[in-house]
Amino acid sequence: MEQKNEREKVILVGCQTEEDDLHFTYSMEELASLTSTAKGTVLAELTQKRDRVHPSTYIGKGKVEELSALQEELEADLIIFNDELSPSQVRNLSANVSARIIDRSQLILDIFATRARSREGKLQVELAQLQYLLPRLAGQGTQLSRLGGGIGTRGPGETKLESDRRHIRRRLDDIKEQLDSIVKHRERYRERRKKNKVFQIALAGYTNAGKSTLFNRLSEADSFEENQLFATLDPMTRKIVLPSGFVALLTDTVGFIQDLPTALIAAFRSTLEEVKEADLLLHVVDMSNPDYFQHEQTVQKLIEELEDEKIPQITVYNKRDAVHPDFVPTSGRDMIQISALNGEDRLLLKQKIEQHMLQMMEEYHVSVPSSEGKLLSQLKNDTVLRELFFNEETQEYICKGFYMADHQIAGSLKQYKI
Repeated sequence: MEQKNEREKVILVGCQTEEDDLHFTYSMEELASLTSTAKGTVLAELTQKRDRVHPSTYIGKGKVEELSALQEELEADLIIFNDELSPSQVRNLSANVSARIIDRSQLILDIFATRARSREGKLQVELAQLQYLLPRLAGQGTQLSRLGGGIGTRGPGETKLESDRRHIRRRLDDIKEQLDSIVKHRERYRERRKKNKVFQIALAGYTNAGKSTLFNRLSEADSFEENQLFATLDPMTRKIVLPSGFVALLTDTVGFIQDLPTALIAAFRSTLEEVKEADLLLHVVDMSNPDYFQHEQTVQKLIEELEDEKIPQITVYNKRDAVHPDFVPTSGRDMIQISALNGEDRLLLKQKIEQHMLQMMEEYHVSVPSSEGKLLSQLKNDTVLRELFFNEETQEYICKGFYMADHQIAGSLKQYKI
């Protein structure tokens, strides 16, 4: 049993191809954090500066020899590269180094596999892993007992490879079918929410920016929160009560990261659809992280890729209690600086959300007969009711407030408009 809990000994390898030393340093630090999240212990880091990565071995031949010697000396179990490796690079490196070799994408996929809780999350991770594995099957070498390619070298291994490919393709089709039915089910939920026109807020941000902590404090939910990368994988939606008493819906989403594997962006597209449906986006940025600006840019780029940039957005700079000395907020954007753990800060954020919401709503001033109890109840629950006054003479309620223009209550409000 003890064997299972032992942390794997890891060497990290990075190749710097750009001038920006700081960005490369942060990228390597993030790789170390990812390794720690995946329960690995970093023994050493090996880095090299080059104009471009070596096409056949990622790092230069001399560095490969250095890596081999370092691996033997430290008895490392695993070597993790800070970029996505091609199948031929993995094959060439494996021929020179005796430890197992994986790249940044595989590491992220591994973390996602341990984090997935829901059926959809697990299916999406498996889909991404299989899509990643398929083009790399030929590079698996002796693991698939393949004899080689070309005339005179074809043997049972080739058949094994083909059957593996067929099996993976079949499984991919099966997963896609299952995910389609889950997506349709979620769309039905969305349609229902749209019909009732609930105001929807989505949290987006870099991994470990504090989204789940903020989500839990704002909605009093019990989403998994941890100072780890990718603590949340499955989207959760909870009710949030704004200062006026108006109830909105808040959704926590998976964290973004630099160089997120393409297969993962594709696999999690349906999860991120939740962001697309939102009326307001809270972009959470960790202001205690020295690389906060890069994180903000990464998320913004992904939001644009998902075509969500049209959604009104508030940038929420979080962890105000541990702000980085070099932190300067991005100007020209609607933003607020808070600590998710501070009650007053959370109230300020809720007030800001409400201000945004009111700008998107229509104002109403109606006179409702006292017999219309159902409508009065709807006004209290589905609109922001600012004034309520009972006129004794006419036996009518004079109500003022704000409502969502496409809410089904709009027709009734027109009927009793003053």
